[in-house]
Amino acid sequence: MKSKRFLTSLFIVFAMATATVVCAQEKKWSNQAEFSLVDTGGNTDVTSLSAKNLLKYKFSNELQAAWKLGTLYGQSDGERNAESYFSDLRLDYLFSKHLYVFVNAGWSKDKFAGIDSRYYAGPGAGYNFLAGPKHLLLAEVSLNYVNEKYTDDTEKKYLAGSICTNYEYAFTEKNKFSQSVEYLHDFDDRDNYNVNSETALISALSDYLSLKTSYVVKYDNQPVPSTLKETDTILSVTLVVNF
Repeated sequence: MKSKRFLTSLFIVFAMATATVVCAQEKKWSNQAEFSLVDTGGNTDVTSLSAKNLLKYKFSNELQAAWKLGTLYGQSDGERNAESYFSDLRLDYLFSKHLYVFVNAGWSKDKFAGIDSRYYAGPGAGYNFLAGPKHLLLAEVSLNYVNEKYTDDTEKKYLAGSICTNYEYAFTEKNKFSQSVEYLHDFDDRDNYNVNSETALISALSDYLSLKTSYVVKYDNQPVPSTLKETDTILSVTLVVNF
């Protein structure tokens, strides 16, 4: 319970601090925070917390930066059954409305999926096939050096490639449907690959608040340790705050 309160406080403080900066630098900064909290008692004591934050900064029309971080915490009848964290930094350079390149670096931790720590960094490129206003479609390819430490005290370093696609359809300016699919491949071991998917529907409640319903699927073809399940799924309803 203390972990849940600490993580909730951390993200609220971060979002408030970011909002202050956004007010001062409205044209260059933007921020999007997502919060989901379920706490039930009685016959079943269940606690679930999910929080994400995406902070963007425009150095110029061509050069943009983004920092994304998040956490997931779950507890049932006093025992943790989910706990993960991630942080990702990214710098994009836009050659045109459609073509861009980027470099990114990040860290993640998910002990219930066997990952004690995961570090990665590398370059990539993307292309916007459809740039709106109704339809948005982009594809990205990237190359990353990955260092993974597992909960069974083993470690692996490898070169990984990824292909990612994302599609959005805007019913209105603030009501959207999105679908993203990502494939991650280990060049040193062809049986070591991951597929991640997110299907989401965003409904606006006001100019700053939205409700996001999403279904996430994470598939690991070669989990470590091997006793873990290959597929994780997350169905959530989240409050989205745009600054």
